[in-house]
Amino acid sequence: MPEPYDPELSRPAEPKPYAPELGGPSEPKPYAPDELRALDRAHVWHPYGPMPGRQEPLIVESASGVRLRLAEPVEGQRELVDGMSSWWSAVHGYNHPVLNEAARGQLDRMSHVMFGGLTHEPAVRLATRLVEITPEPLQHVFLADSGSVSVEVAVKMCLQYWRSAGRPEKRRLLTWRGGYHGDTWQPMSVCDPDGGMHELWSGALPRQVFADAPPDGFDAEPDPAYVTHLRELIAHHADELAAVIVEPVVQGAGGMSFHSPAYLRVLREACDELDVLLVFDEIATGFGRTGKLFAAGHAGVSPDVMCVGKALTGGYLTMAATLCTSRVAEGISRGEVPVLAHGPTFMGNPLAASIASASVDLLLGQDWEGEVARIGAGLRSGLALASDLPGVVDVRVLGAIGVVQLDHEVDMAAATRAAVREGVWLRPFRDLVYTMPPYVTGDDDVRRICRAVCAAAREG
Repeated sequence: MPEPYDPELSRPAEPKPYAPELGGPSEPKPYAPDELRALDRAHVWHPYGPMPGRQEPLIVESASGVRLRLAEPVEGQRELVDGMSSWWSAVHGYNHPVLNEAARGQLDRMSHVMFGGLTHEPAVRLATRLVEITPEPLQHVFLADSGSVSVEVAVKMCLQYWRSAGRPEKRRLLTWRGGYHGDTWQPMSVCDPDGGMHELWSGALPRQVFADAPPDGFDAEPDPAYVTHLRELIAHHADELAAVIVEPVVQGAGGMSFHSPAYLRVLREACDELDVLLVFDEIATGFGRTGKLFAAGHAGVSPDVMCVGKALTGGYLTMAATLCTSRVAEGISRGEVPVLAHGPTFMGNPLAASIASASVDLLLGQDWEGEVARIGAGLRSGLALASDLPGVVDVRVLGAIGVVQLDHEVDMAAATRAAVREGVWLRPFRDLVYTMPPYVTGDDDVRRICRAVCAAAREG
C-alpha cells in the first residue's frame, strides 16, 4: 500500500547542475518570459490553433500536486489549480513521488530498446496488468504511442480480422454522431462528420456509417425508438461492417455528453447476432473517471477490442494500448498475412511502461472509487449555482466530470481570464465549460474549480 500522497510535500527539488567534465552539455541559459513568448509564437504550433497563434499561451514553470506554477503572475495569480488533469491524463496530479521513483528507477536500467525481436519486463508486466483489470475476455495487448494510434490499431485489427476470415467486403465502421476518436486518419473518419473538427476532410476520409447521437442522460430510461434505430442500422449494413466503435457512456471531445449504459448492451447484443465486432474507445473514460474502472462496467458488457490511454501513465509520458480477444488475435493469425502489420518505433517503451504500471498500481492501491465519488459530490454542489446563470442550458456531472453547457460558443479568451482570476486552469471549447480534476484534488480546490467554472460560464 503506497504512502498517502501529500501534494504540498512534493515540491520539485532544485535541479542538479550539468557536469560538462563528464561530457554533458553546459546548462542552457533560461529564456526570459518575453523572449520565450516571442520564440513560441515564431516557431511552435499549438494544438487546434493557427500558425502563428492568436492567443498567448501561459508559461508554466513547474507543476506539483494539483497546481501549475506560472513563470510570472497572470491576472494576479502565480499558481493555478489544474481543473483539466492535463487533458484528462494527470489523475494523480504532478510530481508524484511514486511515479517519479518509477521513472528514476527505469532510467537507471534503460530508457528505451526496440520492441521488434526483443522484450522486457516493464512491457510484459504492464500488458499482464491490463489483462487482469480489463473486462473478460480481453487477453492480448498491443502497446501504442498515443490514444489516436491505438484507435488506428483497433481499426486495423478489425479490418484484418475479416480479411483473414475471407470476408474483405466487411471494411466499414459504424458509430454514432457526436463522437471523437482522435486526429489521425481512421479515427477522424469515425468522429462526428458534420459538427466535429474534421469536417474539412469529409471528401477524403473513408465513408463510414453514422447512427443518430444517443439520447442524453446517464440515468435516463433507454428510448425504444433509438434502440430500434441502432438495431436496424447495424442489420442493414452488417454485410459490410467490420466493427461498431463508440465511446462508452461519455462522448468526450465531441460534446461531453452522457448516455445510458443500456445502449452499450444493445450494441453488444446486435453485434453478436449480426457477426460484427464491437470496439470501445475508453481512452478518456478508462481508469476510473466515470466512477467505474472502465465505463463498460456500467453496462456489464465487454467489447471485442478496447482502446485505453490518457491516464494510463498518469500523464507522465505518451502511451496507449489496444486490447483484443483471442478470437480477434487468432483470426488475424490464421490469415494470408498472419501478422498485424503495425510496429511503432517506440512501441513498448520501457520508461513509459514502468510509469504506467506504477500509475495503475497507485490507482488500485487506494480508494479511487471514494475519491472520484467525493469529487463528483463536490462538483454537483458547486456547479449547481451555474444553473441560474444567463445562457446556461445544462449542468451535468458524472464521476469526476463536471460540465456546464451554454447556448452560445464560448469566448475562449474571456472565459480563460475569468477562470485564471479564480486561480484555476480550464480549457473550454465550443459551447462547453467543463472540468476533469485530478483525483487527488482536495475539497477546497474542488470548490475553487467550481467557482472558476461558474465565472468562465458567466463571462465567456
